Amino acid sequence: MTTIPDDLVYLDYNATTPLDPRVLDAMLPAMRDHFGNAASRHHALGCDAATRVEAARARIAEVLGADPREIVFTSGATEANNLAIHGVAASPVHTRDRDHVVTVATEHRAVLDPCEVLAPRGVRVTVLPVDSEGRLDLDRVADAITDRTLLVSVMHANNETGLLHPIETLGALCRERGALFHTDATQSFAKEPIDVESMSVDLLSASAHKICGPKGVGFLFVRRKRPRVRCEPLIYGGGHERGVRSGTLNVPGILGLAEAAALAHAARDTERTRVAALRDRLHRGLASALGERLAINGALEPRLANTLNASFRGVDGEALMKRVPDLAVSSASACTSALIQPSHVLGAMGCDDDRIRGSIRFSAGRFTTEAEIDRAVERITSAIESLEGEAHGQNDESCAT
Repeated sequence: MTTIPDDLVYLDYNATTPLDPRVLDAMLPAMRDHFGNAASRHHALGCDAATRVEAARARIAEVLGADPREIVFTSGATEANNLAIHGVAASPVHTRDRDHVVTVATEHRAVLDPCEVLAPRGVRVTVLPVDSEGRLDLDRVADAITDRTLLVSVMHANNETGLLHPIETLGALCRERGALFHTDATQSFAKEPIDVESMSVDLLSASAHKICGPKGVGFLFVRRKRPRVRCEPLIYGGGHERGVRSGTLNVPGILGLAEAAALAHAARDTERTRVAALRDRLHRGLASALGERLAINGALEPRLANTLNASFRGVDGEALMKRVPDLAVSSASACTSALIQPSHVLGAMGCDDDRIRGSIRFSAGRFTTEAEIDRAVERITSAIESLEGEAHGQNDESCAT
């Protein structure tokens, strides 16, 4: 069982996920008994830790169809994204005659911000627009890639709308043009089919805490051949991870990441079907209760099985969330909500301020039930009716005066 309170409906899996008890069980021995430093190979405890880390690396690589040596452990996907973008942009091997990066306006800030930092350093950055459903124009992508393009970074699944970009097509296009292809797969790793070889992916970022694993650990896939990708390190001090990422390895976290990846991958197809049914049940329930007051943001297909981004006309999303404290959802990307600014993703899709303010992201997951979906529909519709009633009452008072 998870530790989600019984009185809470948790529909914020795209922000983070509850730790699967099986993952915790896989981590505990490394926290309690097998506590050695994986870099201390001159004694048994260190060798044991190193052996466990390499076994975990192989399990993660298997999910991607990768070589275990291509997995570089990080503190999470944000660090992995930074390592991919800045590591390649600082590599003399790749920058000899290339100084151009292409990305997309709806990327996570963990990609957009590192790209913005490159511009003052002499790297030209092209940020491509999307249409009203969040889709990329592939012809525009092709036109943007030149013989100076070093890297193209396009996320696999959008964290706010769930839209899936065609990374296999994008990877093939980049390979044809000689540009490296990076994808932020934070939301899709082990939940959607990914094969780095057939999809021509050169770099891929992911985190454990999006797949019922622990926070504070993730990885970057870095291709070793055809082509061989070189990343200059962001962190120096010891030469860990084959010199790409120094620092003592988080052995319990890495074991948790590997267990979470294996569990998610094994149940991937059945879980996608189950969670998609929950998402569609939520959509139908809200549509039946609210009618034209409900609008869905983003393309319905292809999309993550668990994600529904909805706007409620005339309703402020933050005010709505305050009315349903027993329902955990997001009004914007969790990693940027601290900035208290409108969703840049919905803005890039052309949504006006009212629609953005009225948006809520629902994301179901492993422990979500039909009863919880039905409860969420009831709580949302009841709260909207309450807010609308109060607004009408205020309008009546202003008219009376």
